Amino acid sequence: MIYPKISIITPSFNQAEFLERTILSVLEQNYPNLEYIIIDGGSTDGSVEIIRKYEKRLAFWVSEKDRGQSHAINKGLQMAAGDWVAWQNSDDIFYPDAFRHIGDAARRRPQARLIIGDINLIDESDRVIREMKYVRPTYEALLAEGMVLTNQAAFWRRDLHSRIGYLNESLHYGFDYEWFLRILKDARGAIHLPYCLGALRYHDATKTSRSQALFDAEYVSIRAGREIPEWKKNIYRARRLFLTLANGEFSYVFRGISRRASRSIR
Repeated sequence: MIYPKISIITPSFNQAEFLERTILSVLEQNYPNLEYIIIDGGSTDGSVEIIRKYEKRLAFWVSEKDRGQSHAINKGLQMAAGDWVAWQNSDDIFYPDAFRHIGDAARRRPQARLIIGDINLIDESDRVIREMKYVRPTYEALLAEGMVLTNQAAFWRRDLHSRIGYLNESLHYGFDYEWFLRILKDARGAIHLPYCLGALRYHDATKTSRSQALFDAEYVSIRAGREIPEWKKNIYRARRLFLTLANGEFSYVFRGISRRASRSIR
């Protein structure tokens, strides 16, 4: 069986506490057609020593000053040779068999241009904080609801870059949101797999935990001129609820309703 080539890029900067777990989550997939690229921004915390432990299993790595996370990812994407590409941050992880699920889906669905899965939110010790279940993403749903997918479980065809370019390096917080909007506007062949493919780690040093106001400001600027009215947002919320239930995720939906109810009571 021939699996499509998958290229993974890890942008890295001073995340030595978590970096090895990220690297192993890629290499221990034992995927037969993998290209792994690490772009380090000149770390001084021992990250380079960790990368060197695995350099024989990497297609390429470098440690040098860059212009930020999106620039680092672009450097890797521009040298990637895989049929499918993705990035995984240096504090996040893939779960076992994630790449085989992607490879199988890519072979079964040759029209697919974006494949996403579900994720977990995890803490510093890899304990699950919360599950995140998604549905098939669309451009309009992303505009209406925000990030209803994440890079931790998202893979796209590399040939999309020839049409839509690379990540917007002028953005520092919402570049992933803007990127997936561009993908979904260009490529209608998006599919969702009912598997937990990766995990997003919450800890004190993450941009998400430190800079929510800056995230919100960039999201507003990205959506400028293409805002969705509230009634249409409700339609997309209902769509997500219906599709989640159609996937059999009844307990997940019930837990979400319970959380919202408890917050409203408080």
